[in-house]
Amino acid sequence: MFGNLMGDMEARKEEMKKKLAEIKVNETSNGGAIFIEANANKEILNISIDKSKLNSDDIEELEDLLLVSLNKVLEKASAKEAEEAQNMISDLLPPGMGNLFGGL
Repeated sequence: MFGNLMGDMEARKEEMKKKLAEIKVNETSNGGAIFIEANANKEILNISIDKSKLNSDDIEELEDLLLVSLNKVLEKASAKEAEEAQNMISDLLPPGMGNLFGGL
């Protein structure tokens, strides 16, 4: 009984991972100087830097912009991941039991 349940959970976990890989989030900073794209698996997919919108001599500014932008895009990815996990849990519960754990 539990073997089948565990196998089903592994399949759902893989399905969730594939779904999260398809959900894209992005962050743009400093008027488009920095653009970062990630997926809901919290994998960075792309980083673009427009040098014309930066002071090219200020490496510290670039580092700060990258740090802030990366953290923001990862926050967005985490929020999407949590939303999808909540949807998956709600789909597993029998009808009418969605509020069983405090309103999943």
